[in-house]
Amino acid sequence: MRLTGLQRGAQLLRVIALHECRTSYRALSSLPDDRKTLLQNGPEFKDFLSGDLDDKTKWAEYKGDLKREKGARLRLPPWVKTEIPMGKNYNKLKNTLRSLNLHTVCEEARCPNISECWGGGEYGTATATIMLMGDTCTRGCRFCSVKTARKPPALDPDEPYNTAKAIAEWGLDYVVLTSVDRDDIADGGAEHFAKTVSLLKERNSKILVECLTPDFRGDLKAVETVAVSGLDVYAHNVETVPELQRFVRDPRANFEQSINVLKHAKNVRPDIISKTSIMLGLGETDEQVYNTMTGR
Repeated sequence: MRLTGLQRGAQLLRVIALHECRTSYRALSSLPDDRKTLLQNGPEFKDFLSGDLDDKTKWAEYKGDLKREKGARLRLPPWVKTEIPMGKNYNKLKNTLRSLNLHTVCEEARCPNISECWGGGEYGTATATIMLMGDTCTRGCRFCSVKTARKPPALDPDEPYNTAKAIAEWGLDYVVLTSVDRDDIADGGAEHFAKTVSLLKERNSKILVECLTPDFRGDLKAVETVAVSGLDVYAHNVETVPELQRFVRDPRANFEQSINVLKHAKNVRPDIISKTSIMLGLGETDEQVYNTMTGR
């Protein structure tokens, strides 16, 4: 029986999960030397905490139970809980997005901070990162929860206009536009990106626009199309250190290709801000992070 790509992926995940279950509880003495060194030199629990743990008065401020009583259920402390998304601003943004058939990376990537960003607050502005070109990506990076397909639905021709209209109604000073990868489109959706920025600037010339773009398969002409569209910040994420690229990202993406995207955007528009980001906690070493940050 021939397996589909989805079935093969599910089978691979089961193998990985089984391997992790079998190796998660290995004794330190049985680990390879490089793994021992990594664990011994890695961060400790106290590195993730703030304040003085020896100050017992701070512990008294917490009114919950830190030890389960017999027959009782131990509740999670509030600092590891996420509030249920709700509130006036949250509902306003959600209703606007649904009525205009728009998508956000906040929802599609299942971001746990959605209530904080969408809800705003007394001292905060309600913000959302608009995800252009639909909710289905042609790539399958391991860290991402966005849906994937070889041939996603066709682009919505009204999306650039609807996006500009929604953002103008929110009255934001700064907005981030991102997108899924669309390898099924000749220019990767670059023209769609550029049109959205142009229409947005027509409605509000003072708004600052950041575009977090895909790599467009390394097509520098597509990169230039977005870079000269009128945006203020050109962003593209390398995601992780070079050594972990093939384990974390889709095989069609790579570190050098991403760097070339950023370089070309800056060459075309020296006046714009270019930026990138990496995730930590995927198994990278301090040295690898340092070399990535310094360009070595």
